[in-house]
Amino acid sequence: MDYQIKGRRALVAGSSAGIGKACAAALAREGADVFLVARNEQTLAEAAEELREAGGRVGSLAVDLSIDGECERVVAAASSFLGGIDILVNNAGGPKPGTFATLEDDDWLRAFKLNLMSAVRLTRGSLPGMIEQRWGRIVNITSTSIKQPIDGLMLSNAMRMAVAGFAKTLSNEVGPFGITVNTVAPGFTDTGRLAQIAENTAAREGSTIEALQERWRGEVPLRRIGKADEVAAAVLFLASEAGSYVNGVVLAVDGGRTKSSL
Repeated sequence: MDYQIKGRRALVAGSSAGIGKACAAALAREGADVFLVARNEQTLAEAAEELREAGGRVGSLAVDLSIDGECERVVAAASSFLGGIDILVNNAGGPKPGTFATLEDDDWLRAFKLNLMSAVRLTRGSLPGMIEQRWGRIVNITSTSIKQPIDGLMLSNAMRMAVAGFAKTLSNEVGPFGITVNTVAPGFTDTGRLAQIAENTAAREGSTIEALQERWRGEVPLRRIGKADEVAAAVLFLASEAGSYVNGVVLAVDGGRTKSSL
């Protein structure tokens, strides 16, 4: 299938590992030029080199997107390297796990900046060019917790829902310019983040990680944990010409685990 994104310019946040890295790789395989962003300089450099070896044109910058001013620096660096931004994938690591009683104001503020404001700021910087050329794709990666909140992930549940509301509203505003804005909501996906959640949840429940993972698999109609590449395939579709008439949706990639039919 020809996704018609060869030569398109993509900025992918949170792309040194996991779902973000898989998204960058999927876009690069289809001929897009990509710019990677993540906090860990070493893993980011390794991811960028891996994509270059596969034949892609890849730039990168190690930053913490929760720090004021860094999103603007990322957009400037990506625009300079790529010559503009056609595709933006907003993705950020999950905030600190915890229940309401265990979280302080600083935890809420950091989650707000990391998960919501990074998407707002990267989008604000990328939109002018998209509007000018009357073509653009913005894909926000959140979680199925926006449809079915997950116990012990108070911050993620709240901030991911905020991103979905932001995206839906924005899709109405920028649609007339040929720009689509969509949200991909992964379920249980085999990443380092899921391993961390499994460890924290097992400790809280007095269970084992193996027993917890077995329970999770049992909650999924497909009876397995998802792969990062499967989430990336959905992002690739929404970022391409193939998904040109899909706008303002939340697409769950969760093997059917979410109970909601919407």
